[in-house]
Amino acid sequence: MRIVIAGGHGRIALRLERLLAARGDEVTGIIRSEEQADAVRAAGAEPVVLDLESAPVRSVAAVLRGADAAVFAAGAGPGSGHARKDTVDRGAAVLFANAAERAGVRRYLTVSAMGADVEHEGDEVFDAYLRAKGAADDDLRFRSGLDWTILRPGALTDGAGTGLVRLEASTGRGPVPRDDVAAVLAHLIDSPETAGLVLELTGGTTPLPAAVDALTGRSR
Repeated sequence: MRIVIAGGHGRIALRLERLLAARGDEVTGIIRSEEQADAVRAAGAEPVVLDLESAPVRSVAAVLRGADAAVFAAGAGPGSGHARKDTVDRGAAVLFANAAERAGVRRYLTVSAMGADVEHEGDEVFDAYLRAKGAADDDLRFRSGLDWTILRPGALTDGAGTGLVRLEASTGRGPVPRDDVAAVLAHLIDSPETAGLVLELTGGTTPLPAAVDALTGRSR
């Protein structure tokens, strides 16, 4: 498969790139600056420098054309203010979805956040982040041209993945290693039966492949 990841230098994206490259997929990581390119190459992906806050949709669609799947894993990141939560976590997400539709890429995954809600109240930057993620998710829900799946992880950690998760429509809050988030994304790419689902993810007791299979009706 050929897979394009927005936010290719992110901590989840780099993990996902390694997993996909190791299994033989062709991976492209969209990044903001050339300084990030070496890390993306080291993960086994081909970097493309493109600013999703300002790029025209046709330029993003050109990168996506011919891909089998698209993954939005970009984010404004810690230290960014209210404005960039809107321009990246909402605006870039909408742009990337527009570009995927224009390029004819149907399988589409997005990394959202637990508690994402356009009606979320509060004046802190994290409140603005949850509203921006909620708005991006709402935009995606109404797109008939994409076979989308929204993944909402709990509190992200950098500890080693356990391979044991809870993956359901509603899990309740809890931590989850970024390793396991990336592994779930890799399985979801291959599970088009999960299209149209909004899924929460935390650490749990179910082996990761079985947690995805439970959503698709498959058995191993």
